[in-house]
Amino acid sequence: MEASEPNPEEEVSRAILVVRDRAVLMDADLAALYGVTTKALNQPVKRNAARFPADFAFRLTAKETVTLMRLVNESTSSKHRDLRSPPFVFTEHGAIMLAMILKSPRAVAMSVHVVRAFASLRNVARASLELTQRLLELERRVGKHDDNIAALFAAIRELMIPARRTSQGIGFLADIK
Repeated sequence: MEASEPNPEEEVSRAILVVRDRAVLMDADLAALYGVTTKALNQPVKRNAARFPADFAFRLTAKETVTLMRLVNESTSSKHRDLRSPPFVFTEHGAIMLAMILKSPRAVAMSVHVVRAFASLRNVARASLELTQRLLELERRVGKHDDNIAALFAAIRELMIPARRTSQGIGFLADIK
């Protein structure tokens, strides 16, 4: 049986992390996706700093980097990272801006997958939020009717207990005790 080629959106989705309450991709992961080295990816970011405001890209602190490396399986590209120069992380908009700056055919093609992965993540988050809101509403409604629900359960339990029958004989033996 042949192993199927990994889906690019799945690869991107696995690489998305949440840092400072934002969904981001690390520079090493984006470099691998875009088919360039991490150094080649970060150079144009530094040269075009105006295109990458804080809500597009930011550099992790040394403490955040250490914490992330402990939580995430260290990839070979980030395994020997020098903590004096922590990695950049890119939000969805930063990753797209980066693809526009790199202009390589692979970067352009992969940017589509990056957008789809982030959109999928938003849909999952939205569905989770909806489910949470519905659950809270249900809890609120149930909270008002606790006594009624308790009485209902008691009635159901009562019905589950077999009733005691006073058995009387059938036929000619019915009158004999």
